Amino acid sequence: SVLMNAIPAKVAGVKRIVMMTPPAANGLVEPNIACAARLAGITELYVTGGAQAIAAMAYGTESIAPVDKIVGPGNAFVAAAKKLVYGTVDIDMIAGPSEILVIADSGADPAFVAADLLSQAEHDPLASAMFVTTDAGLIRKVKEELQKQSAVLPKKDIVEASLANYGRSILCESMEQCLEIANQIAPEHLELMVENPMNWLGQVRHAGSVFLGYYTCESIGDYYGGTNHVLPTSGTAKFSSALGVDAFVKRSSFLHYTKEQLEQDSTAIQTLATAEHLQAHATAAAIRTPSITADDQKARAAADAKELQ
Repeated sequence: SVLMNAIPAKVAGVKRIVMMTPPAANGLVEPNIACAARLAGITELYVTGGAQAIAAMAYGTESIAPVDKIVGPGNAFVAAAKKLVYGTVDIDMIAGPSEILVIADSGADPAFVAADLLSQAEHDPLASAMFVTTDAGLIRKVKEELQKQSAVLPKKDIVEASLANYGRSILCESMEQCLEIANQIAPEHLELMVENPMNWLGQVRHAGSVFLGYYTCESIGDYYGGTNHVLPTSGTAKFSSALGVDAFVKRSSFLHYTKEQLEQDSTAIQTLATAEHLQAHATAAAIRTPSITADDQKARAAADAKELQ
């Protein structure tokens, strides 16, 4: 998470990157996190977490200068705090519990499917693990594998709660129907565990990140493959994207008019402003073009109206 949040900001040219992380049991920064921060070139790090860290970044404190944008995952309190400070600062997204949806064909190994579903279920009792297929026999085999694999997991209780409340197996009539369901759900992680996944990728409209083929497990994306794991959840992949360089880029538009160009367009500008009952807007154009008479304006307005007809 350190690298996946900091590197896109670095590439975008962000000058100041502030990192917040909760303390380890000894009150210091967890060593792996400290190492990642050093590799990412972060020079401003504060050992605090939770909603208070969000508040500190948004509003500043005696020792912490406020930032312009807050990104990165957190628990429900962090998500709520990010929602509250949006407007004072920008945020990447309001991320909910983790999600995975696996689309598998008859060639998929049921052990693979079960393992990938469990990889998300172990995150949180509220995590969602869904399985969609056209093969009824595969559903039965995957359920058997889920029971077998979950029984030996350290987070067995969390996994069982997740699967009981938010785990689903869905039998479809066609691969097209599988993809339509996936697009309706817009999952954070979508696995196309099918033969020739590139043939179906073009039909994916809404997903945070897509994993292609029998051997591309979601944990590759979490840790090693290169895609960002800060992803939209809870259906927000319908209108938002994975964290990337573009999340740290903004733009401004600009205009430059010459006197001659304004004289050419002044009548149209005044007409539109007057139609909206914003006389000061019209005056701002009129005061710069005193040579344009009322008769000129009427004639040009009539000509414009005729052209529109």
